[in-house]
Amino acid sequence: LCEGKVEETHGITPENAAEVRNIQLTVSNPRFRYREGQNIGVLVPGPKELGREAHFRLYTIANAPSAESADKLDLELCVRRCFYIDEVNGEEYPGVASNYLCNARPGDSITIAGPYGDAFAIPDDNEANLLMIGTGTGIAPFRAFIQHVYDKRPDWRGQVRLFYGARTGMEKLYQNDQRNDFANYYDEKTFRAFEGLSLRPWALGEDTGLGKVLEENAQAIWELIQEPKTHVYVAGLPKTLDELYKAMAEAAGSKARLRWTREEMVQQKRWWELIYG
Repeated sequence: LCEGKVEETHGITPENAAEVRNIQLTVSNPRFRYREGQNIGVLVPGPKELGREAHFRLYTIANAPSAESADKLDLELCVRRCFYIDEVNGEEYPGVASNYLCNARPGDSITIAGPYGDAFAIPDDNEANLLMIGTGTGIAPFRAFIQHVYDKRPDWRGQVRLFYGARTGMEKLYQNDQRNDFANYYDEKTFRAFEGLSLRPWALGEDTGLGKVLEENAQAIWELIQEPKTHVYVAGLPKTLDELYKAMAEAAGSKARLRWTREEMVQQKRWWELIYG
């Protein structure tokens, strides 16, 4: 375990949209290092249910590590303030970890653990194609990936494609009036971002807008998947996978061919999934 000090916290969605914050922590521990695609655990202090002393929650790091001094490192988290409905009494309760982080202010100390996992890994080959597909806070690892590719590996020649869905334009993360970080890379010849918005923004999350943009570009996506240097990354809620499979099964000609292709790419470590919930 180690401590992270909150340096900055900013809302990255408009006031009339679901609150999502970008939270920057500084970790002053020379042994703490991380890579793009990894997670950290956040420990929320205080008495909890079932006798637990702390509530534990994983978050994907949303930035590439920078060249900091040997004894400290900055990391950023993309956190949506969450609430849940009790199935028994129907009352709404705040999510423990998300509200703890969203309420944190500069100077506060956050206990973290990790980093954990290699859910995603950037290939060493600068000619590899990166196909990134996500919704909601699933954008976090892709922001880190794109920072790494274009800020640290200027000789990257592979194609980088981002497909991202949101219920409304206000819920697009790092691509809105509050924060448009991806605009820094729109001039890169190898980078293209495709944004999908829900046709039914009132549908309580059932329609993320991703399915439509995937269907519109299904043939091009499938052709990219066929290339031996393509790596596929999927991040978000389970619905994200459902929409990808639906669009790709039609482009592939059958669900069986899509399943076989995915399984082969998983074995080759070219297909990665990070699904929340």
